[in-house]
Amino acid sequence: MLKSLNLLKQLGSVGKSQDATDLLTEDLVMVEQRVEPAKKAAQVIHKKLLGCLQSQLGLDTERRMKKLPLMLLSVSMAESFKDFDPDSSIRKVLEMCCFMESHLAATLSDFELKLEKEVLEPLNKLSEEDLPEILKNKKQFAKLTMDWHNARNKSQASTGPQAKQDGLKEEVEEAWRKLESIKDQYSADLYHFATKEDDYANYFIRLLELQAEHHKNSHDFLERNISELKDSQTVCHQYGKVYGESLLTHLYNSGREIAVPIQECVHMLLHTGMREEGLFRLAAAASVVKRLKSSLDGGVVNHSEFTDPHAVAGALKSYLRELPEPLMTFELYNDWFQAAGEKELTDKLEQFKIVLKKLPSENYNNLRYLVQFLSCLSEQQSVNRMSPSNIAIVLGPNLLWPRMEGEAALLDMASASSVQVVAVVEPLIQHSSRLFHEGTVPHSM
Repeated sequence: MLKSLNLLKQLGSVGKSQDATDLLTEDLVMVEQRVEPAKKAAQVIHKKLLGCLQSQLGLDTERRMKKLPLMLLSVSMAESFKDFDPDSSIRKVLEMCCFMESHLAATLSDFELKLEKEVLEPLNKLSEEDLPEILKNKKQFAKLTMDWHNARNKSQASTGPQAKQDGLKEEVEEAWRKLESIKDQYSADLYHFATKEDDYANYFIRLLELQAEHHKNSHDFLERNISELKDSQTVCHQYGKVYGESLLTHLYNSGREIAVPIQECVHMLLHTGMREEGLFRLAAAASVVKRLKSSLDGGVVNHSEFTDPHAVAGALKSYLRELPEPLMTFELYNDWFQAAGEKELTDKLEQFKIVLKKLPSENYNNLRYLVQFLSCLSEQQSVNRMSPSNIAIVLGPNLLWPRMEGEAALLDMASASSVQVVAVVEPLIQHSSRLFHEGTVPHSM
């Protein structure tokens, strides 16, 4: 700043008696020599930086990412894993890779959008608007300097009448006034350039900062998810799959009290699904449900990846339905219906408590956990339209079905779901606080 003030003082001290070549101080002459290289650098780097971009200028993040090579790779992975059966380890890895490449594409798109706004646009303005204006005044300054020299030389060489000499002197004075005017403008331009030079240099520093931020975010994301992917492969190899496995085997192998799909899905739904209309009733995209089931099978779930509560509810229903034995067990199938047949509510709840005590501990713990969550869900029925009755209708057949095979079983399940199962599951949800006294309700989980 002190240097810049000195430049102004030196400019102000220049008198009319001085030669035009002395109008710019030595410091400003040095500044003048940096304008043209700055324009050239801004132009060249802007052009080369454009060539580094993988997305189209002028688009928002989402539209940019659609045509990025990384996004096209993600789409190809999504198409490829469909040909594998659900238990294939290649499929599971490809599903995760598909998600990761899509995320990297979004990260790259966001980086290039910031690069456009914070580096490319300022560089373009500098090279195409700001510096050309200074160089235009430089050219005008040089022209008017020449005009003044010519007028002065002509006046000095004149030996004609006094009137002619006076006219030539006026021409010299007019040329000097024009020269002084452009000198003031040009000097101010150079002074402004000198004070802004550090800002211009920061455009290139900002380029490096954005690159560092982008690569760090991408590296951290890859490192974290690759680690989770390897862990899930290890867990899957060590413990086997979760879906279709018996509840007892899964809990024993994993050392858990609550099954992974039940606990993880409840956690996600508590954050994203409690006010969602038609939860467990409306279907989600099958591909998303399959990807979530694959993650749950691996024992590692990235909650931020699965934001559709209907997909989460679908994965939970699928787990209950694919159990080799219903959560409420084959053995107690008739006991549940007998208890539900009691006319008086007090008698009905007492009979339910008796049946609940007959459940194996692992079934009881998971049923309690699930029913308490469903009770919380029903409390929001004015918004989500899922009353205890509605929940029982759509979820009940996944909790209780008979030990039968073939068409007869399907017919029995259809009949039970419309009347008997609803009569069992609905009061469990309505009176969960009276039937399940112990344990932590899902609210706080």
